[in-house]
Amino acid sequence: MTSFNGYLLEANLIGGEWAGAADGGSIDVTNPATGAVLGTVPDCGADETEAAIAAAKAAFADWSRSDLMVRVGLLQKLHDALMDNQEPLAQLLTAEQGKPLFEARGEIAIGAAYIRWFAEEIRRKKGEIVPAPQAGRRLLVTHHPVGVVGAITPWNFPSSMLARKLGPALAAGCTVVAKPATATPYSGLAWGKLCEEAGFPAGVVNILTGSSRAIGGAIMSSPDVRKVTFTGSTEVGKTLIRQSADTVKKVSMELGGNAPFIVFGDADIDAAIEGAMIAKYRNMGQTCVCTNRFYVQSGIHDAFVARLTEATAAMKVGNGAADGVMQGPLIDTAAVAKVEEMIADATAKGGSIATGGARHQLGGSYFQPTVITGATQDMQFATEEIFGPLAAVFKFDSEEQAIAAANATEYGLAAYAYTRDLGRAFRLNERLEYGLIGINAGLITTVEAPFGGLKESGMGKEGGSQGLDDYLETKYTCMAGLDA
Repeated sequence: MTSFNGYLLEANLIGGEWAGAADGGSIDVTNPATGAVLGTVPDCGADETEAAIAAAKAAFADWSRSDLMVRVGLLQKLHDALMDNQEPLAQLLTAEQGKPLFEARGEIAIGAAYIRWFAEEIRRKKGEIVPAPQAGRRLLVTHHPVGVVGAITPWNFPSSMLARKLGPALAAGCTVVAKPATATPYSGLAWGKLCEEAGFPAGVVNILTGSSRAIGGAIMSSPDVRKVTFTGSTEVGKTLIRQSADTVKKVSMELGGNAPFIVFGDADIDAAIEGAMIAKYRNMGQTCVCTNRFYVQSGIHDAFVARLTEATAAMKVGNGAADGVMQGPLIDTAAVAKVEEMIADATAKGGSIATGGARHQLGGSYFQPTVITGATQDMQFATEEIFGPLAAVFKFDSEEQAIAAANATEYGLAAYAYTRDLGRAFRLNERLEYGLIGINAGLITTVEAPFGGLKESGMGKEGGSQGLDDYLETKYTCMAGLDA
């Protein structure tokens, strides 16, 4: 077992100090691939959260007024620290989350890219001088950091999801109280050490582990926290939105998805299969932008299914730290049970298992990558997020039918389509009710573009030039008497 370069931290960062829970409580963190306990983290609650908020508020006074190039320089150092430690950070991520090591390396790299992007983007954030209707006046529009930010992140991308929140917050001049997921806290705590090593002042970044209800409740009830950014389930997101009303916080919510993947008869099948494997099985299907539903036009349906089944059956399952592994374990046995429930529902309603369909012989939370054909809209996975290695294939005849089926969900995060028809591509852009659309591409997330959903998949954007907006307040100032 690697030492992870000292990044397996068993304390919380509050106001520049590393400490445990006030009552000494702790939580075991396990490796989903082996079931072994990696270590413990503090089981903190409201008191520690309030201390972290107070530290962030105190630090905001100076950090919000710091020189722009000071913030840019520290973010650049943070980017370099991430890439200098990419391998141990990736190994730590795989150990606590389970994804294959090559995917973990990619996650560390894109997290670093988000930090570099926002270090650059903050220099391009301009205000305005608006033409005044009267002589002797100047109308100014300026941008200012919103204040203390509460960041709550998920277990499926425990490093990059925090990067997408820390990057714009720190660039804008905000301070942060972050709560990583209980299942994967070490990747979040590592960010605290990295920020400390890069030279960020005490209190600018605070990392807390422990009770989601207690920590989240303290963040939501505090009037000193002016913005909350959350990535997770739609159910929890709705609760946080309701709670935000009492103190009228700014919120950005990256919530659940139910991504369709539409393959038209004119598609390049080789490219579609390549995109399908990425869009479906990345992180064992445990991503919010993962394909949930494959809609394949009738003329190529059988050929596509045969190719998808062959590619799925060929994937190597095992410990993500081992060479050649493409599918690691699911995060826990509850995730396995959910996939089993959906398979049982589908087969009871006429679906057929083309490959997989059961727990893997490795035991634990390993599951066979699965393809189900004959899927229909009355099956559970047609409307609910799978979050596992289950590919459900539907057959369609017309473009209208495919678009209607794709939009028949309350979610609207990501959608994919393969076609060589340029006119159809533009129609899909206009008619698919999704915030992210990939045309002939199965992996579309990039730091240069906004990430965020429509409908019940959330609000606000992360990444792109738009990613700074939720961390800034816009002020208008009227200056009169200038001609006196």
